[in-house]
Amino acid sequence: MTESAPGTPAPSWDPVVLWSKPEAERDGTPLLVLFHGYLADEADLMGLTDHLPADFTVASVRAPHAVGPGYSWFPLASDPDYSVERVVESVGAVAAWLDSVRHRHSGVSILGFSQGMAVATSLLRHRPTDFTCVVGLSGFCVPAEGSDFFRDEEAAATPVTFFWGRDQEDQVITPDKIEFTHAWLTTHTALTKILYSNMLHGINQQELAHVRQFLEMTVLGRR
Repeated sequence: MTESAPGTPAPSWDPVVLWSKPEAERDGTPLLVLFHGYLADEADLMGLTDHLPADFTVASVRAPHAVGPGYSWFPLASDPDYSVERVVESVGAVAAWLDSVRHRHSGVSILGFSQGMAVATSLLRHRPTDFTCVVGLSGFCVPAEGSDFFRDEEAAATPVTFFWGRDQEDQVITPDKIEFTHAWLTTHTALTKILYSNMLHGINQQELAHVRQFLEMTVLGRR
């Protein structure tokens, strides 16, 4: 994705994507899109696929900005070049890419880990009726700072089923981010929140089992 000035329309983006199914087998399947965390890449979350329902086509997307050993979706809030406009630019490009693939699928769900959860929640806030469900793991929501990109009133009016998993001992996501995220999710989504012990800033087997159950019930209608 090329850089553009803050506030300009999202540029075209042809991301690097790992797919769980060959192209010939994707039509009509539910799509689950994975968004990795800061300094990771598209391979980081593909190991989750073996723990998820085989009915899904899973697509793991590489973030647009190379940073250190991996990639980022936007600058960290502590970075001098962070702004909500940088978030909007990145998430807007993801939304445009999703528009190019969603027609092949019976529905679209999204899952984000860490900074990838910020992408997933921002997509939901931008397109409140586009997603069957959302999974957020050890991550956060970003403050909208008055940007009309975030259609929070619409999200609250049509709350999407949301799974949020985290460990209270996670030292990566700061308390202010957790406080804002908790407040937003409880007032704008149909929230399932589960806390895990001894997981820190990661994903464990118990959480994966819960995510699988959540997707089976929410998307596939299984009990």
